[in-house]
Amino acid sequence: ISFNCVDSSLSSLKNCQSYINTGMDIATHVALDLVESFNDVEDVNSMENVMLEYAAMDRELNHYMKAIEETVTQIKREKPENIPDLKYLVKEKFTALESKNSDSDLQRNEKYMYFKDQLKEMKRQFCHQSGDGNEAIEQIDEDIAVTQSQMNFICPITQMEMKRPVRNKVCGHTYEEDAILKIIQTRKQQKKKVRCPKIGCSHVDVKGSDLVPDEALKRAIDSQNKK
Repeated sequence: ISFNCVDSSLSSLKNCQSYINTGMDIATHVALDLVESFNDVEDVNSMENVMLEYAAMDRELNHYMKAIEETVTQIKREKPENIPDLKYLVKEKFTALESKNSDSDLQRNEKYMYFKDQLKEMKRQFCHQSGDGNEAIEQIDEDIAVTQSQMNFICPITQMEMKRPVRNKVCGHTYEEDAILKIIQTRKQQKKKVRCPKIGCSHVDVKGSDLVPDEALKRAIDSQNKK
């Protein structure tokens, strides 16, 4: 049995997934724009609904691709004499995967989690700068509701104001992107782990895969510099 057509279809589906990822990136930036311009909280919430819809599409696409891959693997393993009903087998596996769906799946979507995290940071940065007492737009967790100072803009490695801050998903500390990546590369060549450069941090294994752009912090730095 030739699976060339199936492989071609999977490739097309993966392209669709890249479009979903792009859509989620755009929705995230729009939400950050809304917070930066102190827009109505309902507008910001509407972008969160868009993110959840994208997350649902991404989950459905993942399940469909997984159903196809499992079906192909099964057929290759069993080597049936007659060509089975691929469409039925895929639908059966897809339905089984979809039956286990829950809202928590969507909230664990990596891009949705990044969206929520950046939104919190954005509200913290810009609501503090504005002195806005509006609690509707300032729904911030108490543990991150701390006074903002320019010290947060300084890279612990270069001791200079960051231009492209990235945040470590493990410990939460931020660094200048080029500076931390250079350290990671150097230590990798030495076959050694990288300790977080932030003084007092106990994290001893900083990895490039754990770093994400801190768009909210970058916007706060840019905003401060414009004043």
